[in-house]
Amino acid sequence: MKVGIFVPFANPFHTPDVLRAVGREAEERGIASIWVPEHVVLFDDYDSTYLYSDDGKIPSIPGSGILEPFTALSFLAACTTTVRLATGICLLGQRNPVYAAKEAAAVDWLSGGRLDFGIGVGWLEEEFRVCNVDWARRGARVDEYLELMTKLWTQDDVSFAGEFYDLPTCTMDPKPVQQPHPPLIFGGESTAALARVARIGQGWHTFGRLPETLGEPLAELDRLLAEQGRSRHEIQVTACPYLNGCTPEMVAGFAEHGVDQVTALVFPTSVDDVRTALDDLQPVLDAAAAC
Repeated sequence: MKVGIFVPFANPFHTPDVLRAVGREAEERGIASIWVPEHVVLFDDYDSTYLYSDDGKIPSIPGSGILEPFTALSFLAACTTTVRLATGICLLGQRNPVYAAKEAAAVDWLSGGRLDFGIGVGWLEEEFRVCNVDWARRGARVDEYLELMTKLWTQDDVSFAGEFYDLPTCTMDPKPVQQPHPPLIFGGESTAALARVARIGQGWHTFGRLPETLGEPLAELDRLLAEQGRSRHEIQVTACPYLNGCTPEMVAGFAEHGVDQVTALVFPTSVDDVRTALDDLQPVLDAAAAC
């Protein structure tokens, strides 16, 4: 089993030196991937419910904001050579799909083909309003955007006419290094999210789950994959226990369910903290190596 890290890079803690240390230390220790989240804005008060905490609110520090993910991954690409670089999760429906395709291709190009494109439909309705994007149709919008982006990544002289976006004939370069495109890894716990994995995904990144809660959704995913003539052998399942911590016992439990990768939350606030956080993760790395 592989081990990745989920790092919510945010100001003022995550300076260039800290990002550089995260990339280099992760690579030296054999960590498989670095995942970074996305929120373009946050709010002091909001009505939307965050599913991954007991109080329904995203853990955040006043006066702090998350770094833009493609920018952070581009920086990490220059500091590393082998570790996978992943959006965890890109809120694609809030973005312009042409720019999103360009940014993802650029990270893949600059990293030598190391981008895992993690995608979600979003949970924070107030953020969609700030981005002037309709909330109700966000799932259909993501599906259409991915159809358009895939064409830009894989074809020349692309045109597109859809419900949400029309594209006159044009060509986008550079293409991604990975062919036909970076892996599409979907977040989300709903049946709709699992169905999206089954239709077009190369992976599922489940978030905030413990091993004992995985049986039912994985059975549902297997059913949906079979409907598409696919099997779980064709995708990668990644599990992040998130605020539950990450232990060797969890690694063993995830392995029993056929999980391919575990991502552990780390939040170092200095270069020295990076080393300490990854030292603390060593038992998890050892347990994964034994699976």
